[in-house]
Amino acid sequence: MPVKVSSDGYGQTKNGQKITRYTLSNSKGMSVQVLDFGGVITTINVPDKKGKFADVTLGFDNMQGWEEDTFYFGALIGRFANRIAGGHFTLDGKTYELCVNNGPNSLHGGKIGFNKKVWKSSIKDDKLVLVYVSPDGEENYPGEVTLTVTYSLDEENALSIDYHATTTKATPVNFTNHAYFNLGGHNHGGIKDHVVTFHADSFLPLDENTIPTGEIKKVDGSLLDLRKPVRFGDRLDQVGGGTGYDNTFCLNNNGALVLAAKVEHPPSGRFIECYTTEPGLHLYTGYYIKDAKGKAGAVYGQFGGFCLEAQHYPDSVHQASFPDSVLRPGKTYTQKTVFKFGVL
Repeated sequence: MPVKVSSDGYGQTKNGQKITRYTLSNSKGMSVQVLDFGGVITTINVPDKKGKFADVTLGFDNMQGWEEDTFYFGALIGRFANRIAGGHFTLDGKTYELCVNNGPNSLHGGKIGFNKKVWKSSIKDDKLVLVYVSPDGEENYPGEVTLTVTYSLDEENALSIDYHATTTKATPVNFTNHAYFNLGGHNHGGIKDHVVTFHADSFLPLDENTIPTGEIKKVDGSLLDLRKPVRFGDRLDQVGGGTGYDNTFCLNNNGALVLAAKVEHPPSGRFIECYTTEPGLHLYTGYYIKDAKGKAGAVYGQFGGFCLEAQHYPDSVHQASFPDSVLRPGKTYTQKTVFKFGVL
């Protein structure tokens, strides 16, 4: 098979659990490395317009870095990606109190999310399969949730992430991958020379706590109109009072796999396209990264990378008009998200 998957040891956690690193590679020379710790994508090596390869995702060199990471670099996020207002929700008449870890909100699954768990891992044909069973009551969410995430690479330099989840009790779920990309290379320094296009004509306005107001608003005439290519450097200082993008765009795809966004880096010629079946794509431009000591001596700072987080809408447990994020017994949650890399 042209696509190969191999594995090697990657040290161990502080409590002695051995960690495995998996490498997916194709005949074009592209490679992606993933840990069974948090399902984190540690490296993505792709060529530029001159054929020179570089690692285009932010991350760390060792387990200490990944265990202490507070930025969610490269990680699988669960049980609920993004924010839940007030750190609580009511489902079927019962109220559940969650860990408040982002102002007044619960963020990315709580105190210890799926990004800090060791997943069961296996190679099946040319794919990496990760499974995590979240116990009933973990982070105070109801139901035992079994999540299977499959990473696969093809000969067209496309990395696919497929999600399947079931539950024993009704529970809100929202899964995503939180890779930070810098198409100039992880040590390039910033993303202001990148050009972004989003195939979305509406977005979710936010309140002062970064929670959706419930309105779905057209992007027309706003700084969130990215339907035509926009250079990050021309917008980041204006959006969010200078904090850049941390916004969910509405895709109106009805569960179909669609091209949601494209980011280009003209100096290197690299681009990434994001396709997803999810109703939302969250754009985060890394404002809160500060002096993160990354791979090979690199230090990542503000606007050092961007995230394309395919997901359900934030705080959808409080918004009846948003796409339903509650998974019930007998039903299966599915998602497919594809990151395709190329050169201009």
